[in-house]
Amino acid sequence: MIRRAPARSALRQLWPALAGLGVLLAYGTAGYAAIEHWSLLDALFMTVITVSTVGFTEVHRLDAAGQVFTITVIVLGVVGFLYTLSVLVELLSSGEWQRQRRERTVQRQRESLRGHVIVCGYGRTGRQAVGELQRSHQPFVVVEWNAQGLENVERDRVLHILGDASSDEVLEQAGIRRARALISAVDSDERNVYIVLTARALNPALYIVARSSYPDSLEKLRRAGADRVVSPYTLSGRRMAALAVQPAVVDTLDHLAARGGADGSMQVEELVVGDGPAERLTAGDLRRSGAVLLALQCGDGTLRVGPEDAAPLHAGDIVVAMGTRPQLTALAASLAPRPAGA
Repeated sequence: MIRRAPARSALRQLWPALAGLGVLLAYGTAGYAAIEHWSLLDALFMTVITVSTVGFTEVHRLDAAGQVFTITVIVLGVVGFLYTLSVLVELLSSGEWQRQRRERTVQRQRESLRGHVIVCGYGRTGRQAVGELQRSHQPFVVVEWNAQGLENVERDRVLHILGDASSDEVLEQAGIRRARALISAVDSDERNVYIVLTARALNPALYIVARSSYPDSLEKLRRAGADRVVSPYTLSGRRMAALAVQPAVVDTLDHLAARGGADGSMQVEELVVGDGPAERLTAGDLRRSGAVLLALQCGDGTLRVGPEDAAPLHAGDIVVAMGTRPQLTALAASLAPRPAGA
């Protein structure tokens, strides 16, 4: 980790230095006005050219008292400028200005997030999850406090927050109340339980996916509030078996997930049925968009694969469909809530 204490100290010293220069200008202006009876503009101009040592001639001839006062202004001005210059040089050489600007930019990016995914942990699992989110153009923010994870985050230049993901304050900074989902992918099942408990308490409607390294942690994570619990080892075994038995099926699904429909190819997407007229539609009505209806998940959790045309839709049901981007856009428009009176 890079130590930034000297730069922060210089930043704290800059404001008193600038304030001191302001006091010096006020001191010189008031002194010339009182001693030489000059106007405020002449007094300020004389103070500025004296403090900055630009070498201009005096505004008016000085008497003995004015000359002595000018000596004090010069001495104080030289000391003040040298001190302020040293602080500025230290700030510029340390890159503190650039760091402050980056932090403000990152903060604005975090505050603008809506419907995003919070990824807790940036190890091997977290990085894979972030890669998938980037390919699908989903907004996200990473929460990490492990030293190695932070190095990876900074190297990959992803939006992140430094802190413990089980902390209420850190999750609030990540915009948990505006997020659509959270992925808890830290390498400790115990910490994953704490993260899930905290996230569920802050946002009861949040969709939470948690990682489990041991079988006896699965039920604990579900009781803590996780909607889905994933074991990397179980998934790896299933994928290896599927590749051995049905490699073409796996390749097809990978192709659909990776291409994302950006080039006009097919993609798979889930859509939520809205309120109003959308509820009066059936699965057969949706097929008119040209998209292929793969499954329909009802509000009670029932999953109907390849629903028949007469299957009714209800608000909150989830439609899993495959199609091109225009087809899926048309399908989403038919499922969206309609304004009253439309």
